[in-house]
Amino acid sequence: MIEPANSTQLEEILALTRACVAKMIKAGIFQWNEHYPSQTAFQQDIDRDELYVSTQSGKILGTIVISDLKDEVYKPVTWLTPADAKSIYIHRLAVHPDVQGQGIAKQLMDFAEDYARKNGYVSVRLDTFSQNPRNNRFYQKRGYKKLEEIFFPKQSKYPFYCYEIVL
Repeated sequence: MIEPANSTQLEEILALTRACVAKMIKAGIFQWNEHYPSQTAFQQDIDRDELYVSTQSGKILGTIVISDLKDEVYKPVTWLTPADAKSIYIHRLAVHPDVQGQGIAKQLMDFAEDYARKNGYVSVRLDTFSQNPRNNRFYQKRGYKKLEEIFFPKQSKYPFYCYEIVL
């Protein structure tokens, strides 16, 4: 089941992302770290009703942020749709390592894309780490077009790739 997250789930969400960080670092993927994702970011997502969780038997298996806020870092990007288009931005998609490979990320993205269509958005935009081949393949297989690079200096010296799909 995919549902809006609430503040009582914050510790479990942070435990999930810490497990993801550990798995990525073990694989040599330095995408997330001690600065990101943060408790403050998740609390803001919850406060804005933008954080969703995938649950099974009361346990959180995955998370996704579905937002219409365009981060400053995206301003110079040339998107497929006009810069001021009504677009949804995806952030902090994560699936607990114990259940990765079971289609949960696909379900979360299906949910986000359906949400965007039902609410009149013209596209879905996101970024993912250039050094994470699995994520890049995942979005490309879904039909997302790889666009420009952006940088998050507190996260990595390597770029993140922007992606967009027109609905």
